[in-house]
Amino acid sequence: MTFVQELERDVHEKLASLDLLKEPKLGAVDRSEIVRRLKMALKNELEASEIAAVWIPTTPEVEVKLALARQVGDEARHYKLIEEHLRKMGADLSAFDPAEGGYGPMFQLLAGFKTTVERIGAAQFTRESLALKKNEQFMEFCEAAGDSATAKLYRDSIQPDEEWHVHLGRTVLEKYANTPDLQAQARKAVEAVLDLAVRVQNRQFKEMKVSHAPGC
Repeated sequence: MTFVQELERDVHEKLASLDLLKEPKLGAVDRSEIVRRLKMALKNELEASEIAAVWIPTTPEVEVKLALARQVGDEARHYKLIEEHLRKMGADLSAFDPAEGGYGPMFQLLAGFKTTVERIGAAQFTRESLALKKNEQFMEFCEAAGDSATAKLYRDSIQPDEEWHVHLGRTVLEKYANTPDLQAQARKAVEAVLDLAVRVQNRQFKEMKVSHAPGC
C-alpha cells in the first residue's frame, strides 16, 4: 500500500466516525432549519474560496497554483448557487453577513500551513473529503425533510466539484510527498484537520443540535 493509499484509508476511517453523531430523528422540519444550515454553508464556501486564493501567490508549483485558481472559482460559484437557491426559498439575506464573527477555526488552522504538501494534504485531500461526507449527510437530511430541490442542488452542482478537489489532493500528494520528511509534514497536517473536524462536529452537535450540515 502506498503512502497516499494509507493516508486515504486513515481519513475515511476517521470520517466514518462522524456517522455516529446523528440527530435524534430525521423527518419533516420547518424550512427555516434548512435555511439555517444553508447559511452555514455560505460561510464555509466563502472561507474555502478565500484560503485557496491566499495560497496562490506562495505556491511554487505552477500546476498546483492553477488548480487552486480553479478551486477559488468553484467555491465562489457554489456560494452564488446556494445564495440564489436561498432567495428562491424566500429567505431574506439582506442582513446576512457570512464573514460575521471572523474566520472560523478551520480557516485559521489552514492559514498556518506553509508547504504545498501540508496545504494540499490538509485542505483538498482532507477537508474536501470531509465536505463530501458532510454534504452526503445534508442531502440525506433534505430528502428526509421533503426538500428534494436542495438535495438536487448539492448532488448535481456541488458534489462533482468536491470530488475533483479530493482528486486534486490525491494527485498532488502522490507527486510531491515523495520523501519521508514531506510525508511526515503531510500526515501531520491531515491529522490536525481531522482532529479539528471532529471537535467542531461535536460542538455543533452539542450546542447547536446540528449534525447534518453541509460542508464546503
